Amino acid sequence: MTDTTDQTLVQKLTAQIIAAYVKNNSVSEQDLGDLIGKVKEAFVSLASPPVPVADEKPTPAVHPKKSVFPDYIICLEDGKKLKLLRRHLKSAYGLTPQAYRERWGLPTEYPMVAPNYAKHRSSLAHKIGLGHRRGSDDS
Repeated sequence: MTDTTDQTLVQKLTAQIIAAYVKNNSVSEQDLGDLIGKVKEAFVSLASPPVPVADEKPTPAVHPKKSVFPDYIICLEDGKKLKLLRRHLKSAYGLTPQAYRERWGLPTEYPMVAPNYAKHRSSLAHKIGLGHRRGSDDS
């Protein structure tokens, strides 16, 4: 589209909006000019390209090195103390563990489960025989 076509379209749309507004609202002659100007500005601002926003690096709730403790992990997004980080990230922020690690610059080895909780679950799994083939006598 050309500039003249765009201007004509803006003028037509502005006129339609003003006509509909004036039909349902009382507007003084002095305010009518301001109203037309505001509507036209709104259309022009919609047509102009958006101003790029600088990607600022997010600030973590705590320093990543101080986020892993034996009994819990602190979420860098909101500072919550959790045993299981993966589920919280997915439900609260829609993040996968990989996306979370990338967002905060964490290594791939960064845990998603508190270390003591992982050991506890591992010992429970071994007690009930998970990870061993049935019928083998590896005790």
